[in-house]
Amino acid sequence: MTDVGSRSARWEDTHHRIGAVAVQLFLDHGFDAVSVGQIASAAGVSVPTFYAHYPSKEHVVLQLPTPEQTAALLAAQPQELPLDRLVRGMCVGAVAGVVGTAYEAVLAARWQVIATTPALRHRAGEFERATAALVLEKLEEATGRPTGPTDAVVAAAYLSAYTVGLLVWADAAGERGLLECVEEAFDALDEAR
Repeated sequence: MTDVGSRSARWEDTHHRIGAVAVQLFLDHGFDAVSVGQIASAAGVSVPTFYAHYPSKEHVVLQLPTPEQTAALLAAQPQELPLDRLVRGMCVGAVAGVVGTAYEAVLAARWQVIATTPALRHRAGEFERATAALVLEKLEEATGRPTGPTDAVVAAAYLSAYTVGLLVWADAAGERGLLECVEEAFDALDEAR
C-alpha cells in the first residue's frame, strides 16, 4: 500500500471510530450531555483531530450527502422524470442501498440520537434545505435546465418527507422497516398534493 493509500485508510478508520464512539456516547448519556472533549478522549484522539473529521458534534449524526453522492443518486434516475419523482427516486435509491447492510444499524443509531434530541430534530430542517439546494445544483449541472423557486419548494418538500420517514423509522425502534417508513412518508406527501 502506498503512503497516500495508507494515510487515507488511517483517516477513514479514525473518522469511523470517532463517529461510532460519539454515537454510542450520545445513546448512553444523551446528546446534550456529551462534550467534544469526551468524544475525543473516548475515541483516543485529540480535540483538534475530532474537528479535523467533523465540524461539530451535530455533524456526527446529521450528515449531508457529498456532491459526488448526490450526482450519483441523480444519475441513477431517468432525467426526464418530474422533479418530485426524481427526488423521491433519489431518496428511495439511497435507502434501498442501505437496507440489509451493516450500515443500516449505523444509520439507525444516528437517527435514534436525532429522534430523541429536540434540537437535532429541529436542525435536521437546515440539513434538508442544504441537501435540496445541492440536488437542484446537481440537476442543473446534469440537465443544463435552470431551476427556480417552485423547484426549490418541491425539492424541500420531498426532502422534508424523507426526514419524517427516517424519524418515524427511528421512533419505531426496529418495529418497522426503513424503506416502509420512507415510502409511507412520500405517499402521504403525494396524497396531500
